[in-house]
Amino acid sequence: MRRSGRLLCLLGGSALLPLAGGCSVRVLEPASETADEQAKLIALSFAIMVVVTATVLALLARFVYRYRERPGREPGLPEQTRGNRWLELSWIVVPILLLAVLAVPTVRLTMAQSPGAELPADDAEAQVVHVEVQAEQFAWTFRYAGGKTSHDTLYLPAGYTAVFHLQSRDVIHSFWIPKLGGKVDVFPDRETTLRLVDVKAGEYQGKCAEFCGTEHAWMRFTAHVVDPAAYEAWLAG
Repeated sequence: MRRSGRLLCLLGGSALLPLAGGCSVRVLEPASETADEQAKLIALSFAIMVVVTATVLALLARFVYRYRERPGREPGLPEQTRGNRWLELSWIVVPILLLAVLAVPTVRLTMAQSPGAELPADDAEAQVVHVEVQAEQFAWTFRYAGGKTSHDTLYLPAGYTAVFHLQSRDVIHSFWIPKLGGKVDVFPDRETTLRLVDVKAGEYQGKCAEFCGTEHAWMRFTAHVVDPAAYEAWLAG
């Protein structure tokens, strides 16, 4: 019975495994400098988790094998160790170092890309486009320099820094283009900003990443990042 139960669990787990194929990894396919920095931080976090998990599992396997019950061995606890200075230092110092390695770049990137962060001086002199974004149930409106607007379709010039000024007409939404970076909450009666640096040419899917009502799943938009000349022609058209 026990063996059949294990086999059933194994088969059930194997059957569920293909479901992981439906998970999106677009955040790990960055198409802007902003998204690239975020992807590198994710990779660093994952690398640390892999090292910690592998170490714990290796120690677990070693202890299970070494202290397993076997013929000829007296039952009971093995010899206990107390007051080992090196062990105590290792499980205090190593976690602190790992947290520091993860915390320093996390705090730096969070501060640099926070919605309230000001444009650095070098960005202020670079090629920058500003777009006003209005979110509402269940659509997006984009307003560009000169007053031109588009609905559920965003246009940006490749190689530029895009600065979004976001506000909601009703409830809280969240603006997110996974391949370009983000995301940032969008509030009524309060403006938040998002800066995406050096966006690459291509077509990207954006969405509302905050549940906002019955048609939340359909609150999507398409971002077209085109050649600067094509962008200017579109603005003038």
